[in-house]
Amino acid sequence: MKRLSLPLHRMQSHYSVVVVGSGYGGAVAASRLARAGQQVCLLERGKEFQPGEYPNTEAEALAQLQADLPMGPPLCRTGLFDFRINKEINVLLGCGLGGTSLVNANVSLRPEPRVFEDKRWPLALRKDRTTILDQSFTRVQEMLAATPYPDEAPALHKYQALKRSAQGLGPVYHPPINVSFRDGVNAQGVEQKACNACGDCVSGCNVGAKNTLIMNYLPDAVQHGAEIYTCASVRYLERENGRWRVYFQVLETGFEPLQGALRSVSADQVILGAGSLGSTEILLRSRRHGLVLSEQLGRRFTGNGDVLGFAYNSDQTIDGIGFGNRSPQGREPVGPCITGIIDLREQANFTDGMVIEEGSIPGALASFLPKILGAAALAVGEETDGGFQDRAEKRAREWESLIRGPYQGATRNTQTFLAMSHDDSSGQMVLENDRLRIHWPGVGQQPIFKEVNQRLKEATRSLGGTYVKNPGWSEQLGHGLITVHPLGGCVMAERAEDGVVNHAGQVFAGSDGTALHPGLVVLDGAIIPRSLGVN
Repeated sequence: MKRLSLPLHRMQSHYSVVVVGSGYGGAVAASRLARAGQQVCLLERGKEFQPGEYPNTEAEALAQLQADLPMGPPLCRTGLFDFRINKEINVLLGCGLGGTSLVNANVSLRPEPRVFEDKRWPLALRKDRTTILDQSFTRVQEMLAATPYPDEAPALHKYQALKRSAQGLGPVYHPPINVSFRDGVNAQGVEQKACNACGDCVSGCNVGAKNTLIMNYLPDAVQHGAEIYTCASVRYLERENGRWRVYFQVLETGFEPLQGALRSVSADQVILGAGSLGSTEILLRSRRHGLVLSEQLGRRFTGNGDVLGFAYNSDQTIDGIGFGNRSPQGREPVGPCITGIIDLREQANFTDGMVIEEGSIPGALASFLPKILGAAALAVGEETDGGFQDRAEKRAREWESLIRGPYQGATRNTQTFLAMSHDDSSGQMVLENDRLRIHWPGVGQQPIFKEVNQRLKEATRSLGGTYVKNPGWSEQLGHGLITVHPLGGCVMAERAEDGVVNHAGQVFAGSDGTALHPGLVVLDGAIIPRSLGVN
């Protein structure tokens, strides 16, 4: 597959549009603006990965981890797995050309319609939700080639187990996922292979079946003249002589200090699509450099009500661990990371709704699982069935995993649950020592998280397993959470008193009123003013 990015020495001094970030916001903007005849330059902090280059061993996965801890920044700033660790809530992002699409679980679900009736959305958007918004959802799903797991594809143990868990909870079905199930050239002229059911979606698809943004929007942008540059970490923006100047640091090795030398490029328009954390961080730093912005900047962060849990050592065969670097020959199919959903959104109050999906753990982490999951079960696990014989069988399966490996025994019988719900969207992002930090006291004690964990325990009981909630979600550890769907920080509103951008993502030029910075737009999850409740 032809590489999309160019060497940095090819960059010109000025463009009509500079797009920052290559996730869903930045990639869509680059594609549409290039199609409209604009001279587009896209800057991405991470590296370009192609199928075959994603980590599939333990050593490779660890080498691609950048952990941003409270005590200091990550050593490697271009690692594929960008893990932001904070006191109350942690965030896992993808870092690379294509953003988190490289390491997500592929799902393309529309939010429950009542989500868009919330008065936190600007009136213009609420008026368009049954016309332009619906049409746009359809267009995006077509571009990403989202389709449910096919009926003719191999049956999956983890989906059959999810169906069993759904009994007494709610309806279960295959959601649309961005995965190709046949060989061929896609609509953007990119050759893709069919999914081989390896289960390694969230460590990067080495087959080329996953419809990440390097398979659709980004090659479309390049085909229409956009220039893409990687390893360029944008720091801040300034307004200069009627143009925007974008300051960025070149990350040749990924180990450069935060305060390294900067380069710049100018633009008539800037589109910030660096994600909830990235776009917010750039604007917070730009404000320190004199850009006048709303006082709401950094507020209304939401983790989308995300909850992680496990039905450990159940009585059911799950096969929920990816192949990694192991041959697929003779192995039971794992399937794409998520193929099924228990949809519990039809509640009297939609904020009480949730979805529960089954997942797969990438094979690059497989060897760690018997000890990690066994220790977590011992520390925070809740047994859902009992009896002497059952306990003896569980203990035997634990030893089997420890002795024969993760594809046998307790870990083979472990279901991964991924749930989304609605938190109160009141986290705050700030700069501390020039680094983005998230503060959200008491977030894990919100009633919805207790309710989600109770539902996951019920789903585990149907499988005869031990329910293991996220180990961080405990009284001893302050009910900490982890999210893979960060939203907010530059939320949309009618006026600057209530948000950072208007309904079109245009940035307010002050702390009140509706005046706008000309040619400055945020187009990504940062502008979403509340949780969505789905992935």
